[in-house]
Amino acid sequence: MTLDDIVRYFDTMTPESVAVLGRVYTEDAFFKDPFNEVHGLAAIEDIFRRMYVPLIDPRFAVVNRIASDGQAMLEWDFHFRIRRYRPNQVQTVHGVSHLRFAIDGRIDYHRDYWDTAEELYAKLPLIGGVMRFLRSRMN
Repeated sequence: MTLDDIVRYFDTMTPESVAVLGRVYTEDAFFKDPFNEVHGLAAIEDIFRRMYVPLIDPRFAVVNRIASDGQAMLEWDFHFRIRRYRPNQVQTVHGVSHLRFAIDGRIDYHRDYWDTAEELYAKLPLIGGVMRFLRSRMN
């Protein structure tokens, strides 16, 4: 597994491709993002599988990458629509993933970094207004 293979996997991920996540992650991989912290391939599969329930056409677009000594940073945009909130409006979250690789090139550590306040909460109906008000008061 190469970094190009991993980027291609994320860029083309579908609900069906979650079934072959074991080609990309080790059995005991660690995954953490602002909402989840899990160990093991089955738990990571569950996170990606659940992503398709509330979202329409979620997709990652890796826009930059840096790799060195068995690890990489991927800068990405995550595009999606929310089924129950403005389903015709595409939302975008910008973030970075820190990946570490096992000897066979598969991911054994995956940590996502993104600002939930700016990238997600500020776009929601009720809490978004509160977030924008608080931001204006802090500036």
